[in-house]
Amino acid sequence: MANVFERPGNPKRRVVVTGVSAVTPLGLNLKSTWASLLEGQSGIGNISLFDTENFDVKIGGEVSNFDPTLFVDKKDLKKMDRFIQLSMACADAAFKDSGLELTEEETHQAGCIIGVGIGGLQYIANQQDILKSRGPSRVSPFFIPSVIANLASGHVSMKYNLRYLNYAVTSACSSGAHALGEAFNYIRDGKCKIMVAGGSEAAITPLAMAGFNSMKALSTRNSSPQEASRPWDQDRDGFVLSEGSSLFVLEDYEAASKRGAKIYAEVVGYGASSDAHHMTSPSPGGVGAAMSMSNALKDGHLNPEDINYINAHGTSTPVGDIIECEAVKKVFGDAAKKDIWVSSTKSAIGHTLGAAGAIESAFCIQALQDQVVPPTINLDNPSPECDLDFVPHHARQGKINYTLNNSFGFGGTNASLIFGKI
Repeated sequence: MANVFERPGNPKRRVVVTGVSAVTPLGLNLKSTWASLLEGQSGIGNISLFDTENFDVKIGGEVSNFDPTLFVDKKDLKKMDRFIQLSMACADAAFKDSGLELTEEETHQAGCIIGVGIGGLQYIANQQDILKSRGPSRVSPFFIPSVIANLASGHVSMKYNLRYLNYAVTSACSSGAHALGEAFNYIRDGKCKIMVAGGSEAAITPLAMAGFNSMKALSTRNSSPQEASRPWDQDRDGFVLSEGSSLFVLEDYEAASKRGAKIYAEVVGYGASSDAHHMTSPSPGGVGAAMSMSNALKDGHLNPEDINYINAHGTSTPVGDIIECEAVKKVFGDAAKKDIWVSSTKSAIGHTLGAAGAIESAFCIQALQDQVVPPTINLDNPSPECDLDFVPHHARQGKINYTLNNSFGFGGTNASLIFGKI
């Protein structure tokens, strides 16, 4: 097995995770989310954020009982769409988890990248209604900064004085993974020492629901919400739209070790690719997805057999699930069926779009920490083409040294991240 600590010919800096957080449909923090995930619980239910009476789809993965005033002054809430508020909650938790207290000098070596797939869709809709009913003079002066994607990273940077850089990655469902990968590269290349990175999304809105449903992308299993997200199952009928956020504190390994930080895992490899094929359908045979995974392995100087667990993109769509399965077999060969566990945690929390790659990376890190992988729930009757070990129904313990997370998005954009036990 390749040694993560000895990579000849790769003089770049090592990058580690010292803080991690998540707010999901399964919990308001990573600890409660992870516990519920391992128990096989589902965070999917009837939508309460708006009236679904006239909608074909009435289910989603909401973050319940979220109180943004715990993280944002009440006077500032009007300046932030919900996706920004979720990211502020995660930033608070991730910083506390890391124990970081930045000196003035360190603020110039610390930056922030947060992936956001859509941004402030509900705030846009609300202001459009105001424009039509009350006129242009009544549109909020906070409208633009409340909805543009980079204000998640902007607000986090302002609160924690992160001066190196801040920007957003917007690459559909790969946004959170790309953000982590880019942050990883900044530290690895020696350009800075600390990055806050991850993803956030809050797109359970009438407009988003209507749009995705018009594409026939969503599950319509309204009568049994908790069974609606069922990756690789013969009865899957689309993904479940969800919301959430996850942020990480990434650090230069030497600096983190010197300050005595708790280190959760090492970021080992980052791969990306483009299908260059279709707006929404992945490339036939999983060519683009396979390239993304292969690039991550190459980047981390690892062999396919080194990977123990894959947290798949696994959205529960009829076509996408099969193609990802083909891609995994293309990259990992015989090991794909014999030695690698694959699961989709979207079966439990739904699809959080731009936040998915970050939330699922947090699960990869927890798997390394606890030496247990989360299950794919609702996998009762696997499609014949989907013949990998998808860890159905129940979590599974075992030796886990390396985990890989896949995130694939509309437009044919793909990202894969590898984390190593430390």
